[in-house]
Amino acid sequence: MSTFDSQLQKVRDDKGFIAALDQSGGSTPKALALYGVTDSAWSSEEGMYDVVHQMRTRIITSPAFDGKRLVGAILFENTMDRDIAGKPTPTYLWEVKHIVPFLKVDKGLADERNGVQVMKPIPGLDALLARAKARQVFGTKMRSVIKQANEAGINEVVKQQFEVGKQILAAGLVPIIEPEVDIKTPNKDQAEELLKAAILKELNALGPDQKVMLKLTIPTKANLYADLVAHPQVLRVVALSGGYSRDDANAKLAANKGVIASFSRALSEGLTAQQSDEEFNKTLDTAMEGIYRASIT
Repeated sequence: MSTFDSQLQKVRDDKGFIAALDQSGGSTPKALALYGVTDSAWSSEEGMYDVVHQMRTRIITSPAFDGKRLVGAILFENTMDRDIAGKPTPTYLWEVKHIVPFLKVDKGLADERNGVQVMKPIPGLDALLARAKARQVFGTKMRSVIKQANEAGINEVVKQQFEVGKQILAAGLVPIIEPEVDIKTPNKDQAEELLKAAILKELNALGPDQKVMLKLTIPTKANLYADLVAHPQVLRVVALSGGYSRDDANAKLAANKGVIASFSRALSEGLTAQQSDEEFNKTLDTAMEGIYRASIT
């Protein structure tokens, strides 16, 4: 079986969740501050990435970070290009941990219009996808944000996501399509109904071999996305924590059958650079177990 087919089988069939370790340049200082490292620890952008790679390496190499509870992990481009224990990070994840690597490919958000933020253009995407494919990366992730129950805006977000998704499919990778609904959205439930309809329309237009994943905010109405979970063109539906505390995110996720976590901040909540390895691994193990249990409902 090829690496891609083995990874596909794990993503499709295994119990567990996806770790989001993909903070980019804009969100890295905040993630490091929560980890107990201030911006006095670096003097350049490259220095900042050195520090965050140390944090990610500590998480990924922890015995708590295992392929029994994790289906995959999403990486930032800078992390994909670095090594862990002498191996490229995606290779280490797959060969050592049996965790499927994904890559964040978007370049951030455009200014809000029609109650949404679409993705900025992604120059050089084909070259990035080829580089990722060569490093045993299975799929990608790209994020847009919905802030209002605006049908025109939501349709624009979903259309753009699927257009780029088809480019990713053509390169031999599986896209995670992420139209996040901000948890502060007025009439969030209405926005989610509009989003579901727009996604179903795009899914129904895919060819039989075009399989995608969806990363969505945990819906206000439990099991709203059951039709998406069951759709033949959807490999998995995963949920972002969206600013909820880990306990709240876990409780909300557990009410949605067939949806698994893809948490970032909620996964690393409570981890600090100052902890001993024993404390760090125990804290991470507790987080992993809670998110895993919420993901297997």
